[in-house]
Amino acid sequence: MSAGLGSYPMTRDSSGTAWQPDDSAHEGIHLEADDWMLMSDALLDAVHDRQQGPRGGEKDFVSGMAMLMATRPLDSDDIVRLRTMLSPEPAMGNAGYPLLLATGETANGRTPLIDRQHPHNLVMELSGSVAHRLDGGQSLYLYAALPGEPAFGPPVFMHRESIMDDPQAPISHHWLDSTHVTNGVLTLGYVHEDWKIEVSRFHGREPDQNRYRIEPGPLDSTAARLAWNPLAALSLQVSWAHQVSAEQLAPAENETRATASAMYTVRLPNGGAWASTAAYGYRRLTAPYGHDPDGMMVFLRLKVD
Repeated sequence: MSAGLGSYPMTRDSSGTAWQPDDSAHEGIHLEADDWMLMSDALLDAVHDRQQGPRGGEKDFVSGMAMLMATRPLDSDDIVRLRTMLSPEPAMGNAGYPLLLATGETANGRTPLIDRQHPHNLVMELSGSVAHRLDGGQSLYLYAALPGEPAFGPPVFMHRESIMDDPQAPISHHWLDSTHVTNGVLTLGYVHEDWKIEVSRFHGREPDQNRYRIEPGPLDSTAARLAWNPLAALSLQVSWAHQVSAEQLAPAENETRATASAMYTVRLPNGGAWASTAAYGYRRLTAPYGHDPDGMMVFLRLKVD
């Protein structure tokens, strides 16, 4: 299979238009149909979640995702890619699941989530991209999705090798990658060998409690990301976003966000991997009433198979 956005190893591509280390595993079922190259992947977990203490709770649910991707060359310089990703999580109901210290969004449309995590939408990505390859390892691409992922943050957690086996979202989700289910995204990017710069316009409102529906809106928010893979084992990115009316329960508030992350992955002789992620996330809320709290999170995870 070919990389979807330029002349580089296929294993570098991750969720949306995000990059991961070139040495990352690229699992799934790969098939060819005429000029189309197909890849399917699924990860489903039956979860019993028990969070202890007076702020905790208990719930049984199914998490995970199923993905299908189709790629084909249009000619020697152009390539098109289509992708969809689905989640079983809406079946758990609007209450979400208990997760101590997690915050962000609402699950019922009335109260903000504290010590709980919302279910993801049934359709997490429905996207298409077209890339035009230039000389010298360069390319230009256009990515459009409804829903999909703007150029912000590291790859979403279920695509990061260091955490993809975890059936629950990390508590850093709303600092690093909660924009991955965005109801309208348009991204323009430029690749030069191991560098990439991209800019997105996207719909800023987070999904509401109707997790089975796609609810498009205006492309009112902006994100930008600079990525660099200096080594096959290392992927770096910094990103920024201005997100308009992000929260359903506080529509007058906008958010300024920033992230920086480093992902390091090494294949081991026994077939396993050492995969790690270090990430920093920053959020600032602004409103006409002078409400201006800051927040930040540093996330580090190591995985050895």
